[in-house]
Order: sequence, then C-alpha cells, then structure tokens
Amino acid sequence: MRIDKWLWAARFFKTRSLAAEAVTGGRVHVGGERAKPSRDVRVGDEVEVVIGQVRRTVIVQGLAERRGPAREAALLYEETPDSVAAREAFVAQARLDAQMVVRGEGRPTKRDRRRMEETRRKLG
Repeated sequence: MRIDKWLWAARFFKTRSLAAEAVTGGRVHVGGERAKPSRDVRVGDEVEVVIGQVRRTVIVQGLAERRGPAREAALLYEETPDSVAAREAFVAQARLDAQMVVRGEGRPTKRDRRRMEETRRKLG
C-alpha cells in the first residue's frame, strides 16, 4: 500500500493530498529513509511522521484501502513508547507556555484615557 494512502487512512492527515505533500516535503521517513508518496508500506515498517513541531514514530500494524472511523484507524499503527513520552512532554510544555502568557486588560476605558492624558499634560 502507498505511504500517502496509508497516512490518510490512518488519519494522520485530513486529505490524501496533504499526506502526499508531507511525504514529498521530507516530513515522512520509512525505516529511517526519506520516502516518496508511491513508497509501499508493509506491516512491521517503522514510520516517522513530523506534524507541526511533533515527531511521531509508529509501527505499522495493519493496512486499509479506505479511510474509516478513528477507532479503526488507531488499530492500523502502534506508537513507540519514546514517541508517546516525547509527545506528552511537548504538550505539557505547550500548556506551561500558554499559562505564562500575560494578557492585557484590553482597550483603555474612557476614564483610563482621561487619566493618561492628564498624566501626559503634567509631564510635558
């Protein structure tokens, strides 16, 4: 089965053209080697997929010609323990980064604007 079809059927990508684009762009490796979209994938192959900033390493467990429900797609591969740990660490770090973002109060109110203008007049 073609790697681009398998990535689409396993629901790594929403469309087959996005899967083919990722393979062509060098974000997919099969057995440690860069793959072409027409590369055949077999049960037992190790596939590395980079989606965004996350690198996932999976072992092919099954093949499917058609794209099915997510539960069936999850049976087509098994993610390696190292990949799971790295993905969870990335998600935890992203949550921490999101918490550290300081959000402003928004636009100044009319009262705030008058206070700022009064301060500028006194200083300048």
